[in-house]
Amino acid sequence: MSYDVSVATQSPPPEMSILQAAVLQDHLMTATNDLERLQRLLDDACLALMEGFHTSAGQLGEVIDQGHEITPHLMEVRQKLFKAVTALQFQDMATQLIAHTNKRLRNCADQIARDALGDDDPDGAAVVEEGPLKPNPVTQDEMDAGSIELF
Repeated sequence: MSYDVSVATQSPPPEMSILQAAVLQDHLMTATNDLERLQRLLDDACLALMEGFHTSAGQLGEVIDQGHEITPHLMEVRQKLFKAVTALQFQDMATQLIAHTNKRLRNCADQIARDALGDDDPDGAAVVEEGPLKPNPVTQDEMDAGSIELF
């Protein structure tokens, strides 16, 4: 009895046309621009929140400093303000994730340009910045005071 063991040959993946590569690169660059816009919106919103929380906490401190009775309700309000400020640590994590994703997308876009255009680029060889080495820059998935883990 004999068995015919043949190795299945795989054909190489089809080449991407320059037009397809350009469209894909354009989509990736649009995504990076959207991430940058998202970062600016996040920065503005967090700045406004922080200013509001700090102003409120300061006013609350003034009320307490003026000798007003510190009721349980007033203490609860104060604790909630402190928790809200702590929760804004998410901006640091979100900023790191946005920057990390932005680098990955730009790296992909640059690789596509380099591979699709090769030596045909009139501006010279494409320079591809190295992408992030770590898969995720932030391992935090919940918010507690002092529980943020960076890098």
